[in-house]
Amino acid sequence: MEKGLGVLYVVSTPIGNLEDITLRALRVLKEVDFIACEDTRHSMKLLSHYNISKPLVSYYAPKEAQKAGFILERLKMGERVALITDAGTPLLSDPGWRLVKKAVEAGVPVVPVPGPSSILAALVASGLSICPFAFWGFPPRKEGELKTFLKEVVAYPGVHVFFESPRRVLTTLEVMAQVWGDREAVAAREVTKLHEEFIRGTLSSLKEELAARGEVRGEMVLMVAGGEGREEPWEEKVKRLLEEGFSLRDVAKILKVLYGTSRRDVYSRMRGALEGS
Repeated sequence: MEKGLGVLYVVSTPIGNLEDITLRALRVLKEVDFIACEDTRHSMKLLSHYNISKPLVSYYAPKEAQKAGFILERLKMGERVALITDAGTPLLSDPGWRLVKKAVEAGVPVVPVPGPSSILAALVASGLSICPFAFWGFPPRKEGELKTFLKEVVAYPGVHVFFESPRRVLTTLEVMAQVWGDREAVAAREVTKLHEEFIRGTLSSLKEELAARGEVRGEMVLMVAGGEGREEPWEEKVKRLLEEGFSLRDVAKILKVLYGTSRRDVYSRMRGALEGS
């Protein structure tokens, strides 16, 4: 390869079943100069299984901003880097977006090496009508913040997809049922692993079944059917959020997440909504 800018490979790795890694992922991991990963000990076990010996650089959330700059400098020197996460596809509720953003801004090629994703694996086996869907990551931990978030996306017509921990899933299901009503829902546990399980029903029935087990184990993908698609107009949404005590900045953040538009467009539409009031 011509010495110039390096290449950043965003590589998906197995989420449980080691047979799920792709041939391309194995080749890339063997060819790069080093691998950026969340937990070096965890990744070492994975790489050892495939007889891959490469230098590892820890790249985890608290150090993401600092390490992104270091890795970018190495990329600028012409090195090839693979970004992986502990399991699945990087950036999906895992570190990585800062590094990818910096690489893109610096003109460094960013190459996806697709593969396992617990989100897609859970969706396709859920039995729900999955197009469209929205992935929200982990829901807010505080009950008040969770209720506010759920109210804001109540009308979204597609499937809502979340990651949730076994410690919080019962509370989350209860609050969802309170805010959204008893919607159809599926919880996927240990996806691709030996004890893979799909629990199907409604929000309340899922809560009852998991609560009856006493101890809930394994992080899960939680999927909930969407609303009726009746969307609150922008103008009304802005006014209502301001009346509820949200600052303009907070309102802008909420709208940016809901509509996936740019910050500039959000503020422009907010001004239009306020001027028209």
